[in-house]
Amino acid sequence: MNILKIRNEMRNGRSLYDLPLRVTFYARVSTDRDEQRNSLENQVQYYSELIQSKANWSFVPGYVDEGISGTSTRKRDSFNRMIADAKTGKFDFIITKEISRFSRSTLDSIKYTQELLEHDVGVFFQNDNINTLDSDSEFRLVVMAGVAQDEVRKLSERLKFGFRQAIRNGHVLGNDKLWGYDKKDCILTINEKEAQVVRRIFDLYANERLGIRKISQILFEEGHCSRRGNAFNEVTIKHILCNPKYKGWYCANKSRTVDYRSKRKIFLDEGEWVLYQDPSIPAIVSEELWNRANTLYKSRRQHSIEHASAAEYHNKYPYSGKIICEEHGSSFHRKELKSSKGVKEVWHCREYCRKGTSGCSTPQLKSSELDEIMASVFQQLVKDKNTMIDSILQVLKSVNGEQNDEKEKQAIQQKLFGIEAKKDRLLELSLADAISVAEFKQRNDALNGQIKELQERRKIIESEKEKRQSTELEMKKIRAVLEQELSFKNGVNSSLVTTILDKIIVKKESTKERVELEIRLKLGASYEALIDREKSSFCCKPF
Repeated sequence: MNILKIRNEMRNGRSLYDLPLRVTFYARVSTDRDEQRNSLENQVQYYSELIQSKANWSFVPGYVDEGISGTSTRKRDSFNRMIADAKTGKFDFIITKEISRFSRSTLDSIKYTQELLEHDVGVFFQNDNINTLDSDSEFRLVVMAGVAQDEVRKLSERLKFGFRQAIRNGHVLGNDKLWGYDKKDCILTINEKEAQVVRRIFDLYANERLGIRKISQILFEEGHCSRRGNAFNEVTIKHILCNPKYKGWYCANKSRTVDYRSKRKIFLDEGEWVLYQDPSIPAIVSEELWNRANTLYKSRRQHSIEHASAAEYHNKYPYSGKIICEEHGSSFHRKELKSSKGVKEVWHCREYCRKGTSGCSTPQLKSSELDEIMASVFQQLVKDKNTMIDSILQVLKSVNGEQNDEKEKQAIQQKLFGIEAKKDRLLELSLADAISVAEFKQRNDALNGQIKELQERRKIIESEKEKRQSTELEMKKIRAVLEQELSFKNGVNSSLVTTILDKIIVKKESTKERVELEIRLKLGASYEALIDREKSSFCCKPF
């Protein structure tokens, strides 16, 4: 029925119940607890009986969402299906308990009721006595929706207060499935079997200084698996290394909700975290070991950022990160095989390293084979040696030029701005008596120390810039060295491989006896190579 006709009928004294309407209902509870399920069942029964008791109404099966918050409509499948059905004309009228069942967001409530009216569908919010078919409904809807939205804000504040009180009472909040601990009633106790793995991770990382990928491999070989029976992935190991709970400390205020409606969060700088030793959290590793591991982690992470790729830092071998398995798209990892004849360097697909032949059947590669192939590639390239040298020098200039210095100087300036902002906030806290004078001095001195380090780094950059004023002379020396290297009298130079090689793709068709490769260079050229191990030979040609 047309919305204008309905309103005219109602103005002429006809009741809503006298109109021939197709009526449905919407019910929702925000938790899945038993008492809430009973409430939902009662709502469904009540509305079904109410609609069917009206002689002029036609009952349309209702829409129900269970265990979903009213803050947002993004994950409410039945609600969204109801809106879609309304647009196709499946019903004329919706009954629901109250405005908060529809949405606690003012914008959402008004948006959807207006959208429904545009498709000649009205809504009756029963407890609030708001019928959108009434001409004054929109004003009352704005008022009631505003009240509902304020309830969400108050609920958010109450939750935050509850969290703070729980922390003060020694209750540990956060992840209930923290590896190495059992958690019951917000109390952590050490799970000794899992704790052994945690200690092993810290020992391998901080004492043996192994990389995270290697640690994952060692744990799997030693029979340590996740709760699902899989190998520990790299993300899990990183979280274990960086979680202060393992040294008996509590960490809060890592993020802040900037919009209680959308629940959008921002992650705060480490200087704003609330971090303190908590006697209610039993330590699995010593504070000294945890600090040492995290100092190393931050150092590696910073180094990887500065060099644009973690592979550049962790891998000191020319083929690291450059051999790719065509079948899985994953990189090959290096391994040393020791025998009576000495040490042999080989490369395996990552999936093979994780699962063996069941993970990847691509054959291993020997560094010695790759060296021979790259020597062949270089010999073909140096037919125009001067062009080759010019290209290499251009690459070196782009890597070591002043442009990178300017980027680092800009990054330093941004960090300085950030520290100054922190100092301003710290001063505001001190003036408001939110922190003690001693704490202000301690934190302010730490920030001043960071400023001094950054300023020293900026001086070093300026000094290096002055040293490079003799760039042309240095490039002449490099050119002379390259001309010597490109004669290949002393074999393949690994730094040359690193500079020129982009990637080596191991083709799917490869077997243990015949390995097919595609070699791509940074300079744009591509080569195909075949290693025939039965004949102990190889061939390499451009394509």
